[in-house]
Amino acid sequence: MNNPRAWQRLTVKAKILLVFLSISMAALGIVGFAAFSTMSDMGTYALTSSGQLGTRAVSDSTTALEANAESSLLRLAMDQADISNVIFEQVNSEMETLAGYASTVHQRPGSPATRVLYSQSERPPDPKNTSNYFLAPGVTRESVADELSALSETDDLLLPLVASDTRLTQAYIGTGSGILWNHPWDNGIPASYDPRLRDWFISAREHGHLVWSDPYVDAGGKGLMVTCSRVAGMDDGKAWVVGADVTLDTINTQIINTQVSDRGYALLIDSRGNVISRPGIAATDRKWDESFTTENLLTSNNEALSAVARDMVAGKSGTARVPLGGEEKYIAYAPLKSVNWSLAIVMPVDDIIAPAKETRARIVNATGETGTHLDQQMNAARNLFFVLFVILFIIVTILSILFAQIITRPVEELRRGAEAIGAGDLDHRVQIETGDEFEDLAHSFNTMAVNLKNNMDELQRTTAEKERFAKELEIAKGIQQSFLPDCAPEIAGIELVAKNVPALEVGGDFYDFIPVAKDRWGLVIADVSGKGVPAALFMALSRTLIRASTLVNADPALSIAHANRMIYEDSKSSMFVTLFYAVLDARAMTLDYVNAGHNPPLLLKDGALAVRLLKAKGIALGVIDEVDLQSVKVDLKPGDVLVLYTDGVTEAINNNDEEFGEERLFQVISANRNRPAQEIMDQILAAITAHAGDHLQYDDITIMVLRAV
Repeated sequence: MNNPRAWQRLTVKAKILLVFLSISMAALGIVGFAAFSTMSDMGTYALTSSGQLGTRAVSDSTTALEANAESSLLRLAMDQADISNVIFEQVNSEMETLAGYASTVHQRPGSPATRVLYSQSERPPDPKNTSNYFLAPGVTRESVADELSALSETDDLLLPLVASDTRLTQAYIGTGSGILWNHPWDNGIPASYDPRLRDWFISAREHGHLVWSDPYVDAGGKGLMVTCSRVAGMDDGKAWVVGADVTLDTINTQIINTQVSDRGYALLIDSRGNVISRPGIAATDRKWDESFTTENLLTSNNEALSAVARDMVAGKSGTARVPLGGEEKYIAYAPLKSVNWSLAIVMPVDDIIAPAKETRARIVNATGETGTHLDQQMNAARNLFFVLFVILFIIVTILSILFAQIITRPVEELRRGAEAIGAGDLDHRVQIETGDEFEDLAHSFNTMAVNLKNNMDELQRTTAEKERFAKELEIAKGIQQSFLPDCAPEIAGIELVAKNVPALEVGGDFYDFIPVAKDRWGLVIADVSGKGVPAALFMALSRTLIRASTLVNADPALSIAHANRMIYEDSKSSMFVTLFYAVLDARAMTLDYVNAGHNPPLLLKDGALAVRLLKAKGIALGVIDEVDLQSVKVDLKPGDVLVLYTDGVTEAINNNDEEFGEERLFQVISANRNRPAQEIMDQILAAITAHAGDHLQYDDITIMVLRAV
């Protein structure tokens, strides 16, 4: 229209009719013109486009498959490395436990053997549950009778250790006097065997800590294996060395290949680039007293493989594409920090892109079929187009008139309803009975009004409920804090402070100062599993039972064992609590302690540079009904600083997911060792806060600092 006002004066019905007719005519005209002008080229264009699309699809899918394969393989390698790391850490922990127990047995005075001792030539009634001894050439049983008696006591730990960890082939103890105490019983050791000359024995004594051997041929005929060994106690030339064997076949099938599909395989290399384990490694005809060497990837003629090996020994994670065995393969790798090794997963590239190749063949076949079908459809389309043009014009005209009439009637009713709701009348209802979307819209409109009113009522109710719940949590927090001592006791010659910072309104950490006797105080720090209200309730139960037990029995090991029984009997939720309990004798300046699975406290002796960890054998309370707790006593002197803490201290993380860690805690204590106990604790909390930054605290933090003056 030339006059804009004339258009504005038209009714909605007239506008809809004009718009629909105009759009329909324009669309039909454009479609007709485009159809006749391009019909002849459509077939060729469609076939060309289909071929190009297929080529691009294959190329894009190949690229996507390769990119996805790299990320998936890296995740798989890292997941497999984490799984393997946990298993090796378990073996490390078992050897540490065995070494500690063996050291304790070795240091006790000798006593006559109360068990039957079997050599490998004496078959016991139950070989699988019996240990045997082997004497190196030149060693007689009479000369080592007392030591054999002591070694027999280690069966209390050797038997359950091997029975509980099926990945261990055997566990044993070698002595400087030439004894090999082995479990289970084995009669296959050659007469010339001397444990003192084996790599696992020599390396453990040289390093003084837990070590893993290179692969070697087992003297007992069990094939290729590696050994985890550790010297038991201080190496004074007579110390024992504990060890456990894991075969390479076990490593391949039960450790490093548990997540790997049939199309690939996993391998391990050590920090020097030597292959520890992979499918296909065998002892062949090598004997136990002959050296066994595997390939070194760092010296490989394959430069790409050597580059991967360099990254692996550097402790890095990543993926690479390497030519191996006449074909390209993906290698994804990740470190195993517990043993300083690295794991790699190898997968053929052709297996990754095989789906893309199959897709290419299907696209080529489909393109030919499409060309034939397009020719047939185009011929039919030319004949039908003219007829359809006339029919569509008539149908559109009729529908436009009907639609314009129908759509305008309920619009006004909806407008009035919207004005009423907008004015706050939530009881207003729109009445439309057209049987179409407008009726549904009216129903939705009325439902919206009802829901809006209900939501406003619900909002008022939930607001009041949240305020009540917040108040109850605040009261619970106050009650829980009242369980903790208001202040540390004043003890002559001792500065003692403690603080608890829960992560939520309530938490599971607690500490306590218990008056055991005159000048003797029980110091408690504990951490309940879990967080929030359940942990807080379990904390209250545990604190009460521990305090009651320690007041009845002054012996740390007996009192905590008694508390464990009561906690185990009362606990129905499978929760547990780790605890460090020590009895401080202020007059004798001694500390007699037990550790039930808790973080070992840090003791910094006056003038010493290194921090001592107060470790002791024991497990968390509430797990089993009877626990065997080791009681240890240490002397305190003026200037000594003792810091007790929960794992919320060392596991506090920042925005980069870096933990605060024991090393930072050591540094803070060492730097502030000459300050009062309160200032040492304040400096530790300040260091944790600075490390975490604006990252939310996710675990309870509890610290107790004792300083002898």
